[in-house]
Amino acid sequence: MLLRHCCSLSDAALITSDKEVLNADAWNRYEHAIEQRRGGIPVAYITGQREFWSMKLLVTPDVLIPRPETELLVELTLEKIDKDTDALIADLGTGSGAISLAIAKERTHCRVVATDSSNATLNIARQNAQRLNIYNVEFLKSNWLELVDGKDFDLIVSNPPYVCSGDPHLNQGDVRFEPQAALVSGTDGLDAIKVIAQQSQRYLKPGGFLIVEHGSEQAQAVREIFFTHGFINPCTHKDLAGLARVCLGQK
Repeated sequence: MLLRHCCSLSDAALITSDKEVLNADAWNRYEHAIEQRRGGIPVAYITGQREFWSMKLLVTPDVLIPRPETELLVELTLEKIDKDTDALIADLGTGSGAISLAIAKERTHCRVVATDSSNATLNIARQNAQRLNIYNVEFLKSNWLELVDGKDFDLIVSNPPYVCSGDPHLNQGDVRFEPQAALVSGTDGLDAIKVIAQQSQRYLKPGGFLIVEHGSEQAQAVREIFFTHGFINPCTHKDLAGLARVCLGQK
């Protein structure tokens, strides 16, 4: 993967170029990439991209690396929003724009408002929208829904931070290099989800849906948060690994 990136080759081209000798520039880039990876830097940050929902997204250390299990959020959203509808959807804490751009790509008549509290993060999301020629997304600097005025959403979706502060996994693997603000949310990991559930009651249309990703051991706690804030029949959905991953509730 690193060699393909450093030589700007496709998978097929890499295989058919097996007798070619790297020039000095490519070799130096390759050695540097290997040293970065040896130091633990995620491959996505070395190559500057990650695929999500068949889209190649620009990724930098300013944003969380999109993960396959988060595609479940997109799948559930598409189930709730008909293809030809002109629904208004919010993506809270958009990061690289992965969720909002995937939804906007599949539901071209819909409008998506994607919020994030970081200017650097929003800059990456806007670049991804431009590179993918997706124009039905509005990017807005806001702490969740705090600065979103005058809008009633048909659906709100979010992959918020949900890791407990002090979790030992924060010192392992790729997450060591990812923005902590996109990972950690209080001592129990539920602070952001509580705020989102509370704010969503104000901004959702009656009958609208809230869909939130959470940790695999937080399913019951998140359902209780949804129920406390007035959502009907909050239910848990599992990812492809069979782990509880997403809570869905209706206003």
